[in-house]
Order: sequence, then C-alpha cells, then structure tokens
Amino acid sequence: MSARATPAVATVEFEALADDAWLLRLGERIDDALNARVHALAARVRAQAPAWLRDLVPAYASLAVFFDPHAVEAEAVRAWLLRHCNESADDDARGGAARTVEIPVAYGGEFGPDLDAAAHELGLSPPQLIERHSGGDYRVAMIGFAPGFPYLSGLEPALALPRLATPRTQVAAGSVAIGGAQTGIYPRPGPGGWRLLGRTPLRLFDAARDTPSLLQPGDRVRLRPIGADEFHALEAGSPEAAARQAGAPNPATPAPRGAGTVADAARTPAR
Repeated sequence: MSARATPAVATVEFEALADDAWLLRLGERIDDALNARVHALAARVRAQAPAWLRDLVPAYASLAVFFDPHAVEAEAVRAWLLRHCNESADDDARGGAARTVEIPVAYGGEFGPDLDAAAHELGLSPPQLIERHSGGDYRVAMIGFAPGFPYLSGLEPALALPRLATPRTQVAAGSVAIGGAQTGIYPRPGPGGWRLLGRTPLRLFDAARDTPSLLQPGDRVRLRPIGADEFHALEAGSPEAAARQAGAPNPATPAPRGAGTVADAARTPAR
C-alpha cells in the first residue's frame, strides 16, 4: 500500500492507516456539517456492506475503513471508496435517518458537583444552566477516549467552559460534563477534567450486550432533567420507572435490543 495518495475529490484525502485500513480525511476542523458528511459516507459504505469490509470508525472529520487484506487489494478498496466519496460529497442522508435517544440526567448536588461553579462562571443561575444545557440538540459526533464515550456536538457556544485546572482522579460513571465546546458522558469510572453538571443512571457501555455501546455515532441525543428519586429508581431497574421511560412506541425509533435493561428503556420517542 502506498503511504499516501490524493484522490480526485479535493476535499477528501486518503491516508494509509495500516496494511488493512484507509483513513479518509474530509477536513481538519470540528464542524457539524463536516461531521454529517462523515456519517453520511459511513452510512453509505455500511449499506453497501462489501464482503471485504471489517469495520468503520467515524470521527469528527475522518473515517477509518478496515478491510480484509486477504480478500481485496488496498488500491481496489481505495478506488471503491473514492467512487462513494464522489456520490456522497453533498449528502447528509444520515441526518434524516438518525435515531434519537433520550438520556435522563440528574443535575447538580451529588450528581453534578461543578454545576453551581459553572453557572456562576457563565453568569447564570443553576436552573438557567440546566434549562439551556438540557435544551440542546445534540448529536454523537464520535465515540472515543473510552469505550462508549460519546463526544456530543451541538453545545450552545455561550455554554463552553475550559477544562478543570486540576483533573479529578475519579469521575463517576454516567457523569454528564462540559469540556470546551462539547458535552460528553463518562461511561465508566475514571479520571477526568471536564466540568461535571449531572449524571445519568443509564449504562452507556456494557460488553455483555449485543450492542455494547448505548449510543452510536450519528445518533441524536436529548437530555431530560430528572430528580434524585427517578435517578435511583432507574439505576435500580424499577419496572415502573422503566415503563415511564419507555413511553409510547415510535416507528422512527429502533426496537430495544435485549429487552428489560435500563439502557434499553432510554430509547424513547423524541421530545
């Protein structure tokens, strides 16, 4: 495989990531329209499902395509991908077909220890920050940093906050946070330097599930403020709370996978 090749489409650059992978760079910036192009291209490749395809890893502005090198030559994969880049250059079809996943979030107090300080820094009251943060129209731009960690684009620019000067050595699983111009959700305990506004009881990553990550790149995400009682009920897997979460069926929302889990209950109709 050549180390680097420039395709006919000026806005897409192919880079040999490994003997079995191409990295397609569609740009260099964090931008919703650019990210939508990445997901549109990924959706087109996934729909074609060529036999040699092993995996797709979409990021903010790039798409990694892993293939079976025993089944196909790297240059043939590049040529195939280039044709689909041309076909999907202006395509945002993925946006129209994206799932909407509702994430319940308990804000402040023990769930969001940085809420008050963040609100003060932004010149807002804590309730105002909760209202504006939960009112955002978010999209999973990429999964990274840790298994199941969603980087959510769509944060209101006025709510951007710098990382903590000194990161915490331990952040609780489910913590919902702001880091720079993004919002993210920690899927498991670990260190972190983002501002913690709240926490969700949903399990974002479970290796035992058929689909371990609750959220997928390109999903739309709505944050729903909840109280401590509902948080603990959902965390405990209360059937009553799960029923309230499940709501009415929505044809646009995929059927739950592995019925009966708290995470599956999050797949509710869009608000």
